[in-house]
Amino acid sequence: MTATERRERQRAERHQLIITAARELAEAEGWEAVTTRKLADRVEYSQPVLYGHFANMEAIRDAVAIEGIGEMAARMRDARLAAPEAEAIRSICTSYLEFAAAHPAAYQAMFSLPTQVKWASDETPAPLRAAFNEIVSAFGPFNDRNAALAELIWGSLHGMAVLLRSGRIPQEAQGQRLDLLVALFANAPA
Repeated sequence: MTATERRERQRAERHQLIITAARELAEAEGWEAVTTRKLADRVEYSQPVLYGHFANMEAIRDAVAIEGIGEMAARMRDARLAAPEAEAIRSICTSYLEFAAAHPAAYQAMFSLPTQVKWASDETPAPLRAAFNEIVSAFGPFNDRNAALAELIWGSLHGMAVLLRSGRIPQEAQGQRLDLLVALFANAPA
């Protein structure tokens, strides 16, 4: 390994360390607790090192969001592939809601906090496309209809996740809500 390759590997490791530390701190204390000073202390690098990797805290939060979306996409894919085809929609929905509940700060960065990440454009990062395509694939091949269904179910899942997390809807009725949602979308007219 050359010195240049070693430096690049170390830089990539520091980059990931910053993302991981920000995510862990946000999950433990909330995003308002994630400051450059706390983050620098946690990763044992100076604040200028953080800024050598990220322009600002928003860029760090965006990196956490992209990483989280990639993880959610992988979980949805695994759930979809493990389920019978008739259960694909429910499997995707369950996986989505479980991820949102298990990783509230990452989910908040992914879908609730302001972001510079481009959505629904040519600049959309691959993990975001993968997550959306997993939802679409529950309805069949990619086409305008299935993409529209994916957007609608995604919006419904996001609403359920946020309302559940905030205590505005009861956890006990989650199964019934999910059954109704899946029934509505599984039987959507062509």
